[in-house]
Amino acid sequence: MATPDREISEAKGRKAALRAAMALVVFLGLAAFIFLLSPSARYDWAKAVHVIAVISWMAGMLYLPRLFVYHSDAEPGSVQAETFVVMERRLLKVIMTPAMIVSWVVGLWLAWTAGFFAELWFIGKLVAVLIMSWAHGYLAKSARLFAEGRNEKPARYWRIINEVPTLAMIAIVILVIVKPF
Repeated sequence: MATPDREISEAKGRKAALRAAMALVVFLGLAAFIFLLSPSARYDWAKAVHVIAVISWMAGMLYLPRLFVYHSDAEPGSVQAETFVVMERRLLKVIMTPAMIVSWVVGLWLAWTAGFFAELWFIGKLVAVLIMSWAHGYLAKSARLFAEGRNEKPARYWRIINEVPTLAMIAIVILVIVKPF
């Protein structure tokens, strides 16, 4: 049976998730309206949506391992650990996963529209984005293990893992801006 504090926390979580979902619907509705309103500017608006989604995804990818650093020091089952579980779950469900999906969908549309699939720099970028997606999945699995009280990794491990998305992001930016090959 849930405690009153847990019920309040869950109700707040549902409200936050609903607000985030509504914001996402409004944002996507606005993007769809812009696509219909100005077909000649469609590509530029799609790039803007893609960059916004990537920034949101990266913010979560950099923040979640930091939460794991502190969570790994919390006693399993403690109030502090439960707070981290809620924070990690909300970050994944409300920000990171929707942002990743929008990044992929819009990014693939942009690449298809511009004909980038034959470009070597784009293949490199795609590999780096696949690494980022793998890291996302690994972090999601790790959040589930933390929620079950089954994390076996020390804080130092999570500090090191925090660098994987950073390195992938650096590669992506260089490949997209510089196009070295």
